Amino acid sequence: MASNRQTTCPGCGGRFDNITGPTHAYMISSSGCYAAFNRLLAAEYSDPALRTTHRLTVDTYAVQHPGDPNSRRAVQSVGLHLARLKLQLTHDLPPKETNDVMLGMSEHKATLIPLAPPTRFTLTVADVAPRAGTKQHSAKVRDWAQATWDDYAAHHDYISDWIAKTVG
Repeated sequence: MASNRQTTCPGCGGRFDNITGPTHAYMISSSGCYAAFNRLLAAEYSDPALRTTHRLTVDTYAVQHPGDPNSRRAVQSVGLHLARLKLQLTHDLPPKETNDVMLGMSEHKATLIPLAPPTRFTLTVADVAPRAGTKQHSAKVRDWAQATWDDYAAHHDYISDWIAKTVG
């Protein structure tokens, strides 16, 4: 049930309708934010042309909603999704291959350290969800992913080194 108020998502900082509903099990978000994310996923699952965008959507959302830094599962989620986000944006690999690399990296997830998220994200799912299922969907997701990777610039060297150690 929507209200006429909006609320700020505690994960990404985006503004969403203040609704009551589910959220992710360990990624910290508002219900409105999680609903917007699920609209993107629904569009990607229902349109074969958008399936190549799916992992960018998942990785970007995950690193913008890091969860409790004392939770090993949350720490590993951020590290792995940030690593796959980097691979998707900086290597010319198809989605299946970047996923295969991520699965291999996951064998080393216990070595990941907590990464503090940026204080602010340039773009959030609030900027992308209105384009769900449209011709702009993929381009907007890519812009969101690139902006988020750029927002995490303080951790680029760590992620690059970690990838090199686990894949190399």
